[in-house]
Amino acid sequence: MPVTISRWGGIWAAAVLAAAAAGPQAAPARAGPPPVAGQSAPALLARSFDGRVLDVNGLHGKVVVLNFWASWCGPCRSEMPLLDALAREYRDRAVVVVGLSADDRHDRKDAVAAAKAVTYFTGLLSEAPANGFGAPQVLPLTYIITPTGRISAVLSANRGSPSAEQLRAAIDAAMTPSP
Repeated sequence: MPVTISRWGGIWAAAVLAAAAAGPQAAPARAGPPPVAGQSAPALLARSFDGRVLDVNGLHGKVVVLNFWASWCGPCRSEMPLLDALAREYRDRAVVVVGLSADDRHDRKDAVAAAKAVTYFTGLLSEAPANGFGAPQVLPLTYIITPTGRISAVLSANRGSPSAEQLRAAIDAAMTPSP
């Protein structure tokens, strides 16, 4: 069953993310509707749990599988081994998996513990210095971004958790150049 963040919870989460990002080098989370398939991927600078910084827009030439999750979200935790297997399977094919936890900063320890089970880049969304995607309204939420920086698919749990076959199909479609 998907975890839906209520309108009030979404507003609260967006406020928390914006406040958490208010440091001197941070940018606030996106205001307005979330990005959709066909749009250019918005800016996202993510910081991993071990301190590395990743510029999602700097990954042109690679397919990016951007997954938003939380340590307390059962469907998210169930999806993580699948994403890890896909990260390993596609590692040599210019595919990068990025998992950002929507946990609150005070739950960082739980998110770090959950992320230890995977090998792909993981971090806390509230620690992203720039977040043009905003706060996810449903978890888990996965964006597939093409090598040219366009969002080719948005997979959310409100349509059922994606299967390995659905994720592979979305990744393979993103790898195929548009005519």
